[in-house]
Amino acid sequence: MTSRTIELKGKTALVTGSARRIGREIGLELARQGMNLIIHHGSSDAEAASALREAQALGVQAQVIKADLRDPGQISAMFAQVERTMGRLDVLVNSASVFASGAFLEVTLEAWQSALAVNLTAPFLCSQHAARLMGEQGGTIINILDLSAYAPWKSYPHHSVSKAGLKMLTEVMALSLAPRIRVNGIAPGPMLRDEGNSPEQWERIGQRLPLKHTGDPADVARAVTFLATEPFITGAILQVDGGELLL
Repeated sequence: MTSRTIELKGKTALVTGSARRIGREIGLELARQGMNLIIHHGSSDAEAASALREAQALGVQAQVIKADLRDPGQISAMFAQVERTMGRLDVLVNSASVFASGAFLEVTLEAWQSALAVNLTAPFLCSQHAARLMGEQGGTIINILDLSAYAPWKSYPHHSVSKAGLKMLTEVMALSLAPRIRVNGIAPGPMLRDEGNSPEQWERIGQRLPLKHTGDPADVARAVTFLATEPFITGAILQVDGGELLL
């Protein structure tokens, strides 16, 4: 039987928020697959330069674009640069996110608008630009959510709303852009220990999961590659969470 898996080598990917954390690993994994890479960041200059060096060392074309995703004009300029310098776009990963906490009655309008702007409006605008740039050749869009898209996180009300909206946006786009463009999402579970968790606390977080350990950004990156290469999947949200959603 002939494989229908989509070849990524020589194609072009844009990963928002790819200077650091999960977005960085996603971008570098796509570069390992032979994709030319646009590294987007908002303010992580040093990390973006480091990611650029790593990508170029893999033998692919790579560039860095700095853009504030809260500004629609900067989003437009970013895609204009992609079209001018790369001439095509095959994969968009909407990975950039803000992650702010706060009790519901303490969330300011500014914090609310920032969460919605980066986590929901920016993926909407980026996806519109990407879909137009992909043209008749088609492509794939992958949105990075988290488990707050399924159940509210009490201490992250504005974040939860933005990710729930992104889940629905993923499904709406999958219907609207088919058959030319496939759209899917990934909802990671515990991946990166923050300063608020000691190693012992992080171990306990892993032990409460069905798979008994926390994840790694590489787990999400491999899932992105899978969704980018499988031609018969669209409108799906893949939980890469160690089974946390089952609890």
